[in-house]
Amino acid sequence: MRIVKVGKLLLGPGYPVVIQTMWKEPLAPGDPEPLRVRIGKLKSLGCGLLRFAAPDLRSAEVLGELSRISPLPLVADIHFDWRIALRCLDFPIAKIRINPGNIGSRAKVEEVVRKAADRGVPIRIGVNGGSLPQDLRGSQDPAGAMIAAAEREMEILESLGFRDYLVSMKSSDMRATLDANRRFAAVHDVPLHLGVTEAGPLIPGIVKNAVALHALLSEGIGVTLRVSLSDSPESEVVAGREILASAGRGRPGVNIISCPRCGRGGFDVHSFLARWQDRLYALDRDITVAVMGCAVNGPEEARHADIGITGAGDRAVVFRGGKIVRTISVEEADTVFEEELSRL
Repeated sequence: MRIVKVGKLLLGPGYPVVIQTMWKEPLAPGDPEPLRVRIGKLKSLGCGLLRFAAPDLRSAEVLGELSRISPLPLVADIHFDWRIALRCLDFPIAKIRINPGNIGSRAKVEEVVRKAADRGVPIRIGVNGGSLPQDLRGSQDPAGAMIAAAEREMEILESLGFRDYLVSMKSSDMRATLDANRRFAAVHDVPLHLGVTEAGPLIPGIVKNAVALHALLSEGIGVTLRVSLSDSPESEVVAGREILASAGRGRPGVNIISCPRCGRGGFDVHSFLARWQDRLYALDRDITVAVMGCAVNGPEEARHADIGITGAGDRAVVFRGGKIVRTISVEEADTVFEEELSRL
């Protein structure tokens, strides 16, 4: 498989799989500092690439300026108007994503390709099962139709001597997504970006992505991924981390174990996790953290945890390696947990 450089990232054999997410709000002129801060948070959670929709030239200008200060390499997502892609390429954008079903004529694609080559910017050929070229729609072989759409675009790029590209083939049908990526990987040396598109709300979306992406990653397929969710970018990144780790394609990082809570619980696991989850995932540590609701699920069941906290009647206890180190009031939980975490 060939290696593609995206910004400072190298994608391909021997390099880590990179997690990507997509910005959820429209870009508009204004102070870029809040965006820069939140992008920094996404980076701390494990995001390596961030994609923005650029539906018009105004948003392309905003994205271009943001790319100058962003803590992460940015990807411009272009549909319908090739001129937007051309404008984005005037800025330090790390990658351009185009859709073969709607970017326009071959001449327009060629113009984008030539400028990308001149600027040293890779292209992702993004094929979606729901927006294929007209003659491929309604195929009895949806995976084959996505592969055919990708190969048409690949032919244009290859004919121009442009080989600095990736391909994605996504469908809301996880089976079609699996089939397309497996069949493509068997005959092409092109790096693949993985994802199940339009996967739905948090829970069903994670399930669909986990089933498809875990299988592909375990087979050595994929150099980047996005867990598409009708939820926050932060949730997409965390889900991607967990899928990567479970497939043995990413470093473990912080492993959070927590009980679901029940009538025995005297400690509000849910609210504690809401306050601490992002902070824990941002730690550059390979540790296990346990958050439990009661003594039944506390130090004993979670004794393998490097650090944990649980309820104990009307009190809370902090433990390490199954041994209680502090017994405290519930009101002290955050402060004491932070103190003990810093001692690891």
